[in-house]
Amino acid sequence: QVQLVESGGGLVQPGGSLRLSCAASGNVFNINTRGWYRQAPGEERELVASITTGGITNYADSVKGRFTISRDNAKNSIYLQMNSLKPEDTAVYYCSFRNIFSSIYWGQGTQVTVSS
Repeated sequence: QVQLVESGGGLVQPGGSLRLSCAASGNVFNINTRGWYRQAPGEERELVASITTGGITNYADSVKGRFTISRDNAKNSIYLQMNSLKPEDTAVYYCSFRNIFSSIYWGQGTQVTVSS
């Protein structure tokens, strides 16, 4: 089992920045992909960004050039730096880890609200 705890959400004005953090504990040894998803009210959960053990990153087209995913292996953590935030980025953001057996683990989510 893997436990994930997100932090860093909040209310920010359009054009502002936020940094989300996700700390993992438990059996993280077989994790091969880490990522951030988001879900807005009435919408399906969607991939925002992911990073593999090899460091390959992938971003949703809507966030390319504005968001950056990173990791700290020593701390079993990943981060999402979000710049130039837009109202349409408003959602609950979830951290997700997937292991080599395709088991997926989710955090509890953190709310990001972009509004003036």
